[in-house]
Amino acid sequence: MKKLSMLYEGKAKKIFDTDDKSYFWVEYKDDATAFNGLKKGTILNKGIINNKMSAMMFTYLQQNNVDTHFVEILNDREQIVKRLKMIPLEIVVRNIVAGSLAKRVGEDEGYKLTSPVLEFYFKNDDLGDPMVNETHAQAMGWATMEQLESMKQMALKVNELLTQVVAKAGIQLVDYKLEFGLSEGTVMLGDEISPDTCRFWDTETKEKLDKDRFRRDLGKVEEAYVEVYTRLKEVVENA
Repeated sequence: MKKLSMLYEGKAKKIFDTDDKSYFWVEYKDDATAFNGLKKGTILNKGIINNKMSAMMFTYLQQNNVDTHFVEILNDREQIVKRLKMIPLEIVVRNIVAGSLAKRVGEDEGYKLTSPVLEFYFKNDDLGDPMVNETHAQAMGWATMEQLESMKQMALKVNELLTQVVAKAGIQLVDYKLEFGLSEGTVMLGDEISPDTCRFWDTETKEKLDKDRFRRDLGKVEEAYVEVYTRLKEVVENA
């Protein structure tokens, strides 16, 4: 498969066309952004960690009957994925109160929810990725009710699988975002699974092992990314 012209450059990845119209070529970057692009920086080797971790976690999910766009990892920073028509929504799955939810519900970070919370957000940087509901999504033509239901059921299954595997690595899966797309009409998990898209806390110390270290200027960002990947790699490889 040949890498052709770049189709899109986002905050964390570059997407390239290939000579096979069924696939994209993805290159992970070290660029880091927060607060809808208002804060920008670089996290050393972030692209390498996120590429390897996404490949590992997507493979794990596929082995447990979750359809994802991942095909194969090529090198430290690049992978091949299926070409999806992306649904312009994010699902944020929350297990523990943190971030914006803490402000909305007036609860301290760390409060454990009695069941997972699913939130939909419209992917639009200019609007700040506003929260929306399922009737918005259907009325705006972003997704059908059937597609939304598939996304919710897949998100809950992903949550069950990921929560279990990270727990074995001494990590809490606080919350994370998922993106979905369509492949020949079938809803499929896309984007990435990494410390960029997930809040990971050490189970014992509650130390943050994710992008919040960049957002909140906590330091040791690179070390946290390496730490969470190393712990998960050992668990997944022995699963």
